[in-house]
Amino acid sequence: MAELNRKTVQEFRQSDKNPVVVVLDNIRSMHNVGSVFRTADAFLVESVYLCGYTPRPPHRDIHKTALGATETVHWIYYATTTDAVQALKKEQYAVWAVEQAEGSIVLDDMNWTKLTENTGAEKIAVIFGNEVTGIDESVLPFCDGCIEIPQSGMKHSLNISVAAGIVLYELVRLARMRESGQK
Repeated sequence: MAELNRKTVQEFRQSDKNPVVVVLDNIRSMHNVGSVFRTADAFLVESVYLCGYTPRPPHRDIHKTALGATETVHWIYYATTTDAVQALKKEQYAVWAVEQAEGSIVLDDMNWTKLTENTGAEKIAVIFGNEVTGIDESVLPFCDGCIEIPQSGMKHSLNISVAAGIVLYELVRLARMRESGQK
């Protein structure tokens, strides 16, 4: 582990985080929740918000895929995703749903300025929805917009853990570019 330059749990908790929060809206699968925690750890995101009936740690099925990330990544539970989004808005986050919707921003066309320009926000929250039904329609009006992952095959959906990996990678890449002064 030393050769991989891995942080200890304490070092992780004290590390500067990327200005990104993940919101999970009524996720059914504990394995998906664990995978998102593991991805959130990998990308040093600020926090994961677990909403509605999304399973919460501690649970062995979450731990099985999180591999300890529930101990490093800060998380909060909200009874509803709307409550979580309203709390994020009060904290000056731009809030984006990852959803196929009319007028969505395609991931390829996304940049930090485009995601924050109408809000004045410095930080971004992204919502990932239920494996079958997506993000609850009552949540979408509170979002600043939707981000869509372009897909060319027969299937036009991805597992939430895969979608989270793709979107978080891109958001963290954009945050690093912004921090270094690149566009």
